[in-house]
Amino acid sequence: MRTLQRIALALTIIGAINWGLIGFFRFDLVAALFGGQDAFLSRVVYGLVGISGLICLTLLFKQWDEMESREAVSGRHNQSNLNYGTEFGEEADFSSVDKSTKENE
Repeated sequence: MRTLQRIALALTIIGAINWGLIGFFRFDLVAALFGGQDAFLSRVVYGLVGISGLICLTLLFKQWDEMESREAVSGRHNQSNLNYGTEFGEEADFSSVDKSTKENE
């Protein structure tokens, strides 16, 4: 399944680049390469890009599901120990820094 998702992602990126070219420069690269918008190959590429976009929707939600399942297994949601020097955290001891700066003066 990973290979299919990578192919779908590559085709979606190609479609996004093509739409960027259309939006900025009014140039349809797929139509230019395959003989116009009504050519059979152009329609195949457009169809594959559309299907790839639908497949990539699953990637968007799969990533969050995997992360949430890992957190549920490990039993932790956020273990960052932030210390802002408030009444709830430990304050840093800067006494040694003050002594060394006074000795340097």
